[in-house]
Amino acid sequence: MPIVDNAVYVDGKRAVTPDNLDSTYEAMRDRHGMAWIGLYRPEEEEINSVAAEFGLHRLAVEDAIAAHQRPKLEQYGDQLFVVFRPARYIDETEKVEFGELHVFLGPDFVVTIRHAESPELSAVRSRLEAEPELLTLGTEAVMYAILDQVVDEYEPVVEGLQNDIDEIEDQLFSGDPSVSRRIYTLSREVAEFQRATEPLVSMIEALKRGNNEYELDVELKRSLRDVLDHCVRITERVEGFKATLQNALQTHATLVAQQQNEEMRAMTQVSLDQTEQTKKISSWGAILFAPSLIAAIYGMNFEDMPELKWHLGYPMAILGMVVLSSVLYLVFKRQKWL
Repeated sequence: MPIVDNAVYVDGKRAVTPDNLDSTYEAMRDRHGMAWIGLYRPEEEEINSVAAEFGLHRLAVEDAIAAHQRPKLEQYGDQLFVVFRPARYIDETEKVEFGELHVFLGPDFVVTIRHAESPELSAVRSRLEAEPELLTLGTEAVMYAILDQVVDEYEPVVEGLQNDIDEIEDQLFSGDPSVSRRIYTLSREVAEFQRATEPLVSMIEALKRGNNEYELDVELKRSLRDVLDHCVRITERVEGFKATLQNALQTHATLVAQQQNEEMRAMTQVSLDQTEQTKKISSWGAILFAPSLIAAIYGMNFEDMPELKWHLGYPMAILGMVVLSSVLYLVFKRQKWL
């Protein structure tokens, strides 16, 4: 159902609750009251209906139909067109869900077009209906209450993001390989949240100043100042989140580099150890090869080998083996292969 709530207020009190838009227009003219029309994901037909009735600017209407707008405040004569990006934190998935709210504000009408579950505009309406003295201040009071609700609903998002960042700081030194992906995902959420909250500061300041077409009540200005302070605190915390995540990403990169360096050092040490073992094996192989060579020569059993009939041949062969092996041992020892 596109029409969530629809009422005409007179002297701060709900006077009529029409069933359709045409009845709302008629009751507003008959009672000289203020119409507040709440739409939820309306069709183009409903938007064109209120646009024709209240003379909304075509550019603002096009933005409302197209949606996907950035937060902004635009003035067309005595009318305001405001876009908010409300947000809520989903505990189950640890994600931030962003919505979009368009508000058309005129001297005697408020039209809200909600494209998401938040903000909770029924709570805003209930609050104002419980405070008729505030509602008698007109459509600017409705704008203030909507703005206050949007900013209040940012607080749980801030706390949720803070918890996520705290968990990331714990993960950084636990060696969890998924932490880099989580940092990147959270950085994107923080960046989008920053785009939703930062423009509100200048928007609230513009509302406080007013202009020739409208002038805010003194009490409303004070209330907006309180919302502004709250909004500034949120934007400062979000900026801090951004810096923290950047530091976390740099820290993670440093830790990964250190781990890679340690692995490289370990691999280098293993390679060096293998080289030393190869040297030792090669040295002992050469030492053992020398006596084997002498033994092989004198084991060929040729007849013309005078040494075979020499009575000192055996001792000299043994002595040659020992001497040659000893010389090779000393050479390899000096070269630190053994």
